[in-house]
Amino acid sequence: MSADVARVLRESPVVDGHNDLPWQLRVHRGYAVDGLDTGLPALHTDLPRLRAGGVGAQFWSVYVPSSLPEPEAVVSTLEQVDAVHRMAAAFPGQLTLTRTADEVVKAFENGRIASLIGVEGGHSLASSTAVLRCLARLGVRYVTLTHNHHTPWADSAAQAPVHGGLTDEGRAIVREMQRIGVLVDLAHVAEGTMDAALDVATAPVIFSHSSCRALTEHGRNVPDRVLRRLRDNGGVVQVTFVPPFVSAEVLAWERAADAERARRGLPVGAVPWPPAPRAHQEPVYTEKVVADVDLGLGPRPRATIAQVADHVEHAREVAGVDHIGLGGDFDGTDTLPAGLEDVSAYPRLLEELAGRGWPEADLAALTGRNVLRVLRAAEDAAEELLG
Repeated sequence: MSADVARVLRESPVVDGHNDLPWQLRVHRGYAVDGLDTGLPALHTDLPRLRAGGVGAQFWSVYVPSSLPEPEAVVSTLEQVDAVHRMAAAFPGQLTLTRTADEVVKAFENGRIASLIGVEGGHSLASSTAVLRCLARLGVRYVTLTHNHHTPWADSAAQAPVHGGLTDEGRAIVREMQRIGVLVDLAHVAEGTMDAALDVATAPVIFSHSSCRALTEHGRNVPDRVLRRLRDNGGVVQVTFVPPFVSAEVLAWERAADAERARRGLPVGAVPWPPAPRAHQEPVYTEKVVADVDLGLGPRPRATIAQVADHVEHAREVAGVDHIGLGGDFDGTDTLPAGLEDVSAYPRLLEELAGRGWPEADLAALTGRNVLRVLRAAEDAAEELLG
C-alpha cells in the first residue's frame, strides 16, 4: 500500500454501505461468530481482513428474502439484527454498535470498527411505521425501500412497475423515515421510485450499493439524471463491486446464461431461506440453486478493478465528488472482480484511482467523509432521533 493511500485510510477510513455477513453467518454457520477474529476464509469478511482493508465503519445488511410473507420477514429481520448485536458483543475490543456520525468518529478514535445496521427491503417493515420505529430503536440506520419484489407501497427494479414509484403510503413511510433519522436507501428500487422518493425527501438519501447505468445497463444501477438529482438532494451513491453491475460483458453473459437455462427448463439462480437456527443446532448449509452444466456460452467473463474505478469516476463526474462512496456488497454476491475478492481489497481500488490522478482529498471523500456528512444531515433533519 502506498504512503498516500495509507494516509487516506488513517484519516478517513472506509465507511462501506453494504455487507451481507449476517446472512452468511445464518446460512453457513447457524449464527456462530467464533473465528470472526481469527479468519473465516470461506467468506469475504472477517475482522483481520476488515482491518487490512482500512474499513472503519460497516453498514451490516440484515437482509431477508423479499419472497417471505411480511410477518415472517419481520421475525427473520429481528434475528438478523440480533446477529449484528451478538457480533459486537462477542468482540467488544474490535466492534462497537453505532447509531450516529459522532459515534462512528469516536469508534475510529478508539480503534474499533463502527457497526451500523441497514435493513435491505421494505418488506421487513410489513407496511408498519411502528415496526420501522422499533427497528430504529434497535440501531437500524437505513432501510432500502424494496428488494427484488414490490412492497404494497413501492416498486422494485426487479419487476414491472405497478405503483408508479410510491403510493401515498410509501410517501408517508419515506417521510417517517426522515422524521426519525433513518436514511432512505434507493438501491434495488425502480427508477420511478427513485424519483418519487427524491420528490418527497427533505434530507439526503443514499444508494447503499449501486453503480452507474450509463456504463452498465442494469436496472439496479443509477441513471445519470438521477445522479444529478442526488447531487441536488445532498445524498451519496455508494458504488458497488457486483460484477454484472460494473461490467457490461458480465451482464451480457449472465443474461444469456439465464435465457439458456430458461430455454432448457433448468433452474435460474435462487437462494432458499434456511430455517431459523435453534439452540445447539448444527450449522445450516444451503447452496445456490444454479444448474452446474455447460451452457455452451464459454467461460464467464471476469470484472476488473478498472471497471469498478470507471463507475466511481463516472459518479464523481456526474454527481460530484461530495456525493460518492463505496458499498462493496461483500458476502452478498457469489463472484467479485479480480483483485477485489474480499474486504481487504479496498486499498487496491484506491491505488487504481490514485494512479488515475485522484488527489487525497477526493479519495477521503469517497472512503468515508461523504457518508458521515449524510449521516449528520439525517440526524440534523430528524424531529425525533430514535436509537
